[in-house]
Amino acid sequence: MSFVEFEDVRKIYRTGEVEVRALDGMDFSIERGELAVIVGPSGAGKTTVLNLLGGMDSCTSGTIRLDGRLVSAMGERELTRYRRHDVGFVFQFYNLVQNLTALENVELASQICRDPLPAADVLAQVGLAERADNFPAQLSGGEQQRVAIARALAKNPKLLLCDEPTGALDYRTGKQVLGLLQDTCRDTGRTVVIVTHNLAFTQIADRVIHVREGRAASVETNAHPADAQTVEW
Repeated sequence: MSFVEFEDVRKIYRTGEVEVRALDGMDFSIERGELAVIVGPSGAGKTTVLNLLGGMDSCTSGTIRLDGRLVSAMGERELTRYRRHDVGFVFQFYNLVQNLTALENVELASQICRDPLPAADVLAQVGLAERADNFPAQLSGGEQQRVAIARALAKNPKLLLCDEPTGALDYRTGKQVLGLLQDTCRDTGRTVVIVTHNLAFTQIADRVIHVREGRAASVETNAHPADAQTVEW
């Protein structure tokens, strides 16, 4: 059994008599410790996959598993626990609490999780030990995204789920953040999933899932992923 499994997953939104099939038989798997990139154009179903895998929405039919647990069968209360303990989220915009320091933002994770990692250690891992007492407004965009990644990692999640994590960053800073995500996967063995429209990111992935019209159009594995610092876009 794979670490992440989507089997014939469908998500149908209904508005009156109008039916939109956001996912229409999505099938893919991701192995433990892989860096996977889910890529596709706008409207392909990427965000729906992210919402379902992150426990922020439920599928209409099909099966979703993470580490053997049947996510697709969870009720609201169980999904809340799943989001809290099993998944770390990194979004395009950093969503930091402005009146808390970098360290305090990361410490937020320890207040809701069963087995958090020490906030100061994780902040050091992302290269921000010396910025621990700075507030978000005193940090650059790249530094704020590093704090957001540290906050997600401090939860000690089974899965790190990233939605366009470089979308609000300039090219050079985006490369640094991409490198940090790749290093996190390599150094800790944590499973990292990046959802993006940027095809260049597929070069660093162990597994690439191309999404089109609500389905996985193709799934590729990459025996020799490129280093994030060499990727151009």
